[in-house]
Amino acid sequence: MYLLPAIDILDGKAVRLAGGDYAKVTVYNDDPVLQAQLFEEAGAEWLHMVDLDGARDGDPANVEVVSAILRRTKLHVEVGGGIRTLDAARRLLDTGADRAIFGTALVRDPELAQAAVEEFGADAVVAGIDAKDGDVKVEGWVAGAEVTALELAAKMAALGYEHLVYTDIARDGLRTGIAPAAYVEMFQAFGNPVIASGGIASVADIQELAKVSQAIEGVIAGRAIYEGAFSVASGVAACKGTMVDEPDYLRDLEKPIRL
Repeated sequence: MYLLPAIDILDGKAVRLAGGDYAKVTVYNDDPVLQAQLFEEAGAEWLHMVDLDGARDGDPANVEVVSAILRRTKLHVEVGGGIRTLDAARRLLDTGADRAIFGTALVRDPELAQAAVEEFGADAVVAGIDAKDGDVKVEGWVAGAEVTALELAAKMAALGYEHLVYTDIARDGLRTGIAPAAYVEMFQAFGNPVIASGGIASVADIQELAKVSQAIEGVIAGRAIYEGAFSVASGVAACKGTMVDEPDYLRDLEKPIRL
């Protein structure tokens, strides 16, 4: 299990949405590259990035931001948002990103989803399944897909996908805590450990996921880190099972500076 601090990009800034609502945006850093550097300095090895402009509009809009982060850090990066063609995935992978996350395309274009595995390899593609009450949402979470998350996970496994990010939209960006059983169910449907996303509120949530670590590849955390609920260092340690108490000032060091 490993930690993936999240950077969601909208209008060139690092933000978080509340429950996937584009009308409920909190800006945490005007400079996503600087934010990535802060995460790396704090001990992160992976970064989860979502191009919210791309997710909404249907084509990646922040490729240069991804490229800049990869030039200025040694982070492993997975990135999604608007990847609905092989060319879009190729543009992002050509920056040096480790993985491209397919979301809407999994539902709208299954042939593309299969072609992506064949062209880029199973380790370079991720099935991004975002659901609310178990039902998949696409196109930046604004449209229904008429398929359940469990059904889609099984389909992606059949196509050869080995990585899956499962986001609980109702909890995402709200720090409401997590439901470990939901990720275990996804693991059972998918056949491989999944990356958990949505609602991480504290280190205790990560520790709960660690109890079912055979089902969990990684843990994505965003708002809780930005707002100081726990530090990247403690999140990394919790994922590794080496968590110890930390002083408050460590969490404060990772908060964005507001002038």
